[in-house]
Amino acid sequence: MMLSRRLLLALIAGAPAGALASPCCGPVTEAGARLAVYLDSTGVDRLWLPGFKVNWETGAAISAWDDDKPHTHCSAFVASIAKRLGVYVLRPPDHSAVLLANAQMGWLRSPEAVADGWRPLPDATAAQTRANLGELVLAAFENPDPHRPGHIAIVRPSDIDSAALSAEGPLVIQAGGHNAFSEPLARGFANHRGAWIAGGGSVRFFAHRLGG
Repeated sequence: MMLSRRLLLALIAGAPAGALASPCCGPVTEAGARLAVYLDSTGVDRLWLPGFKVNWETGAAISAWDDDKPHTHCSAFVASIAKRLGVYVLRPPDHSAVLLANAQMGWLRSPEAVADGWRPLPDATAAQTRANLGELVLAAFENPDPHRPGHIAIVRPSDIDSAALSAEGPLVIQAGGHNAFSEPLARGFANHRGAWIAGGGSVRFFAHRLGG
């Protein structure tokens, strides 16, 4: 009998088969799987790197900054990927790249964003569910200090279970202080106090359907 990868890994780790948790938010659909493959092709591990001036659309480094500030590019990465997927989210030249994540969060709450197809989601479970269906789902944190950066990332399609989702949030792909193809939201937003608190926090989620 062929064992699923999930079951096989659990058995190797010594967990009893009956202890396996079920995915929290429905299966990853064909559309969700296509989105995951696309996200894995973005090159976020080598583009939109912190500490460099970058082309916001391609993520290619232009030059290094000559100061010790982090100069991260979470919002540029999100804007670029959304554009490639045919979805508008606030981006240059409509807003400066400076403090763009805060401005994107404000824009996502606006009537303009709703008219453009963006929908606020109530919680992390809804966010993971919509991502698994193949929708573009953003996790956004607006810094309460308007002079300091917020953070924004894309929720990945995933078969994460309910316990992991509640503790650490959905898996995200992001640029930022560190770039990652896949990591828990709690880790990705860890530099922003209060952004993720187990089961909640200040992060807000927004979804947009893809492909018409």
